[in-house]
Amino acid sequence: MTDAKTDVSTDAPTAVKSPFEPEFTSALCEIFEQLITFNQVLGLKVDELQHEIVRAHIRMRPDLVGHYAHNRLHGGVISATLDAMGGLAVMAATGARHLDEPPQQRLQRFGKLGTIDLRVDYLRPAIGAIFRCEAEVMRLGSRVANTRMSFTDEQGRLLATGAAAYIVS
Repeated sequence: MTDAKTDVSTDAPTAVKSPFEPEFTSALCEIFEQLITFNQVLGLKVDELQHEIVRAHIRMRPDLVGHYAHNRLHGGVISATLDAMGGLAVMAATGARHLDEPPQQRLQRFGKLGTIDLRVDYLRPAIGAIFRCEAEVMRLGSRVANTRMSFTDEQGRLLATGAAAYIVS
């Protein structure tokens, strides 16, 4: 199942890859991309929602530059993107765990989600036009979820990694 989105390279409409119902997929994308205002600031766009892994991208913009002389992405943008993506992965995994519930009921489960701990390792300078981020749920417990994340450039080079724990209850 898919929901209309934007092509990373052209900004043309395309589809989010997702095994969830269109209602759940579109609502989760709206929450993540529109209702979480800081994600709008980052320019995060969801590309794929799976049960335990999610993918998204951001485009470089002048207001995200951290080093003016080298046009590098700010490290805070990278860490915030990794954190947001870890949270999205937990939302998708929680939604998958409760597939027996209607989509709107599953969406209500995200009200208490919050970051407990976040670790980021910066591996290379983030220089480029488009950056991709992926997050995977390692463990989804009844109270805490653990994730790992990666942040890459257009060529697939690993620029940063992250690991996080989230409160889910």
